[in-house]
Amino acid sequence: MTPAALSGLDLLATAVIVVDNGDVLRHMNPAAENLLELSSSHVVGHSLARIFADHELLEAALQYARDHNCSFSEHGLALGVSGRPRLHLTCTVSPIERNSAFDLDGCLVEFRPIEQQLRIAREERVHDQSEANRELMRNLAHEIKNPLGGIRGAAQLLDRELENPDLHEYTQVIMKEADRLQALMGRLLAPHRMPTPSHVNIHEVLERVRSVLSAEYQKAITITRDYDVSLPLVYGDAEQLIQAALNVARNAAQALTEAQRDAIDPAAEIILKTRAARQVTLARKRYRHAIELSIIDNGPGIPPEIGERVFYPLVSGREGGSGLGLTIAQNFVSQHNGTLTFESTPGRTCFTLLLPVAEAPDVHSQRAAQ
Repeated sequence: MTPAALSGLDLLATAVIVVDNGDVLRHMNPAAENLLELSSSHVVGHSLARIFADHELLEAALQYARDHNCSFSEHGLALGVSGRPRLHLTCTVSPIERNSAFDLDGCLVEFRPIEQQLRIAREERVHDQSEANRELMRNLAHEIKNPLGGIRGAAQLLDRELENPDLHEYTQVIMKEADRLQALMGRLLAPHRMPTPSHVNIHEVLERVRSVLSAEYQKAITITRDYDVSLPLVYGDAEQLIQAALNVARNAAQALTEAQRDAIDPAAEIILKTRAARQVTLARKRYRHAIELSIIDNGPGIPPEIGERVFYPLVSGREGGSGLGLTIAQNFVSQHNGTLTFESTPGRTCFTLLLPVAEAPDVHSQRAAQ
């Protein structure tokens, strides 16, 4: 194999191995070393049967590609490596001809974790769902807002004409409920404001969230900071990012206070955590760097029956909740080409915002301070 060909493989983010026609491993790029947790210096020159515990399906895929001289993909491949838990992968096998840049008769094998593909598919589905939700709620809010104004105006006129003071109670109810629904429609329309992007320090965003929660809940909830202060700035709308993070954190705080009231969780805590993420795909685009913002609470968790619908409009697991906080948060994050996901079990719920880092030089040169 030529050095140029191997150098090209080593630069790939995809895990790739080269196997000769005797099913002997001839090369493994760094991404494959990371995925399989193997050192190429220890396995190159060994047969697949010696390296992998479950090699039959992989060898069958290699044989099919050779026999038909075409690329072949195997989904649901399980490979056991050195006694560790099996890796669930998809692989694509492509034949190599000796007169190619590799100067080898064999096959090129690309591995991709099934979890990664599922995550990318889920992110695309969430993105499409968010766009549909946004358009639906915008149209619905416009359709409802105008008649509400007429209803409130008519109730106000009727209130002035009533001679019996006891009847004012009913017109007041109409006006108050109309005002409440008007405010609700305003919240539905709020995410459609055009963002005003700038370079944003994500820790300043979280400090705003922390100060608001501290003022609202005082000593009822402990708020812990776990920041990676070396993170670069993100390019986005600061107010939208604050609102997105605040909606998630406030949901956590409300769940914790309800748990405290029911004497389930007397030590309520919210953790605000930031970390760097590398080589991530967001909104169908690959980014070298992203910021991972996690909001973790030790509350009772999200009810399983609404877990799949938690980002849908008007879905709430809390009595009296509007079911709009997470929908609006997801809309704001989507507008920044990011993702909002969660994992929840009783005692630990973690919402994670992934936001891409702009590739502009002036952004990389700046660092986010605590």
